Amino acid sequence: MRILITGNMGYVGPSVVSHLRAGHPGAILHGFDNAYFAHCLTGTTMFPERNLDKQFYGDVRSISPDILKGYDAVVQLAAISNDPMGNQFEAVTFDINQNTTISIAKAAEASGVKNFVFASSCSVYGAAEGLPRKETDPLNPITAYAKSKIGAERELSEIKTDMVVTCLRFATACGMSDRLRLDLVLNDFVACAVSKGEISVLSDGSPWRPLIDVADMGRAIEWAVGRTADQGGPFLAINAGSDDRNYQVRDLANAVAAAIPGTKVSINTSAPADSRSYQVDFGLYRSLAAGYLPVVSLDQSIQNLIAGLQRMNFKDTDFRSSEFMRLKVLQGHIANDRLDTILHWKSRARQ
Repeated sequence: MRILITGNMGYVGPSVVSHLRAGHPGAILHGFDNAYFAHCLTGTTMFPERNLDKQFYGDVRSISPDILKGYDAVVQLAAISNDPMGNQFEAVTFDINQNTTISIAKAAEASGVKNFVFASSCSVYGAAEGLPRKETDPLNPITAYAKSKIGAERELSEIKTDMVVTCLRFATACGMSDRLRLDLVLNDFVACAVSKGEISVLSDGSPWRPLIDVADMGRAIEWAVGRTADQGGPFLAINAGSDDRNYQVRDLANAVAAAIPGTKVSINTSAPADSRSYQVDFGLYRSLAAGYLPVVSLDQSIQNLIAGLQRMNFKDTDFRSSEFMRLKVLQGHIANDRLDTILHWKSRARQ
């Protein structure tokens, strides 16, 4: 099997590559990334790309269709990956997350790729009160990031192809990574507890979030790259996660505090309710991907994060203003004249 993973040098990519390499030691694994976050290594002295057979460098917005030839599967992880970045770089978010995803998918289909996997998001449910949301329920994307994901899904569903297309609507990512992000709810709470012994919840703590560890995202992608059309149809948009991992934000804070005795929890009870609140039903994924269900518990994710941060000797109490936040990395590149305002690298001489 030959697999190309675009956007492999971010937060999720290292775990995906590691999982695919462990499960398919004879596979040919290639990565394609523009290296915005290549330097953001955490808790490791070796590049995660050691698990690849080859790493390509470039912007997915201008990827050559020729590169896609000869692969059995393409995994599209490349994205502007959260709401703060989507707010500042809205046009780029739609260009990369939606338009480029469709261009890559069409080029992959023309090149004879059998499986195309798109990393979508449960954030497409947005503000969703009531019962956990199924794939057939109404969508309510309220951010540029979420809108770009559902826009890509809809266009992918319209491509007439024999290629099997899987859109994995991932729960909110969490867990330790060789390129750790702390702009994710559970990761933020653990970093607060480790660095200053206090968790500051910026919302009123009531919003619901489903979680999935990055290791379990690798399991879902392994299933999707081998999925056949008789397992859900040639096109499938599916919630990827586990029913027992729907949590309210305040419960996540308390779980972290319980894991690190002495940690105080501060909740901004006067904050307006966060409109991004949704529970998700993962029944379809459970029925189709029985051998690839999440296995990392909330407690395990927390313990892995604690161990990883301690291994890094992490003590930054102001990490929310640091390069552990992906928006800060991009802003730093721009401020140092390495990237332009639409996130293209400038000439080598000026980097």
